[in-house]
Amino acid sequence: MIVVRDVWKTYRTGQVEFTALKGIDLDIAAGEFTAIMGPSGSGKSTLMNILGCLDRKDRGTYTLNGTSITDMTPNELAQIRNREIGFVFQSFNLLPKLNLLENVELPMIYADINRRERNERAHEALQMVGLIPWAKHRPNEISGGQKQRAAIARAVVLHPALLLADEPTGNLDSQSAGEVMKVFTHLNQAGSTIVLITHEPEIAAYASRTVTFRDGRIIFDTSGLNAPCQEGA
Repeated sequence: MIVVRDVWKTYRTGQVEFTALKGIDLDIAAGEFTAIMGPSGSGKSTLMNILGCLDRKDRGTYTLNGTSITDMTPNELAQIRNREIGFVFQSFNLLPKLNLLENVELPMIYADINRRERNERAHEALQMVGLIPWAKHRPNEISGGQKQRAAIARAVVLHPALLLADEPTGNLDSQSAGEVMKVFTHLNQAGSTIVLITHEPEIAAYASRTVTFRDGRIIFDTSGLNAPCQEGA
């Protein structure tokens, strides 16, 4: 599913350089639920951006679902993002003037899916996250946990091969966070491949695997893979 080999990423601001990723090797199988942990500046968000085709690595290779991402053009990367990857962010990113059903339909409009199918699939996605009673509500009329569940419905409505979640419970209370993580667990049990960034061990515990970053390297991997060569690199 995901194969990352010797990936490096350096950011430059004037005369200052910061190497965010230092020779990362990582394999994630289809259907796996992986949590990525680490302190601020450890490289976990940089890796997420590269996996999501939102940023380019400086060196190394990245293969997603059998397709090499390494030398793709910006247009090709945009197609991969739209077709293969679903995103869930800490800030929800729901459009305030649209109701939940309309927010969930948005990715399908960009994918040229007809109105009837958009409506059916949006209803199915909202049903999956338990939000059908709020389908006609706008984001300012529901709770934070409900907003995040709506964002998850929007992320999965095109059935992406990979679901990336960046601190999805960061703005939620513990009860709402638990409800959101139950949705991720259900999606994973249904076959979704999920990579989730978190700094909370109790959230990482929902995943079947935890990969810990520090100073741009993998220092621990509960699968038993990758970590020894990363730590000694």
